Amino acid sequence: MRWKSWIIAGLVLGVLAATSFGSSSKGEKAMTLELKSAAFAPGSDTPKKFTCDGPDVSPALSWSELPANTQSISLIMDDPDAPAGTWVHWVLYDLPATMRELPENVPKDRELKNSARQGSNDFGRIGYGGPCPPPGRAHRYFFKLYALDAKTNLGPGATKAELERAMKGHILAQGELMGRYKR
Repeated sequence: MRWKSWIIAGLVLGVLAATSFGSSSKGEKAMTLELKSAAFAPGSDTPKKFTCDGPDVSPALSWSELPANTQSISLIMDDPDAPAGTWVHWVLYDLPATMRELPENVPKDRELKNSARQGSNDFGRIGYGGPCPPPGRAHRYFFKLYALDAKTNLGPGATKAELERAMKGHILAQGELMGRYKR
């Protein structure tokens, strides 16, 4: 009978750990934001322009109104279908809370004019690195936007893991947009 108690306790802890990342500092569930792009519809094919087979520029993105106490915005783009595991394409953080959109072709600078910072992607570069899957089935590319109740205060070049640690307990709202790409 003891093993059943251990299994139940493990399941409860697993659920608590899985839900704590997406919660606010007060333990509440983060509200949902609408994240969209004029370049492609949710779940549709990503145009070649935004991939390694084209100019590899970031698509324009826009989002719904943020909670009033938002202090900064972060964005992560990754591919969970990559052969070696989730592949990180873009890490962007400490965007001003007043922003409601990103233009197409965000410069691949460590720090942007608005004081936002870009992290390292899994290509070993700073800024956006578009879809570039091996030939075969389509991969899914997730853009994940986070409204935070604080700045991350990370320096330029942070990894996705470092950003996720800095955001933990500070997420007020989040949204997601998925596009596909196949070579």
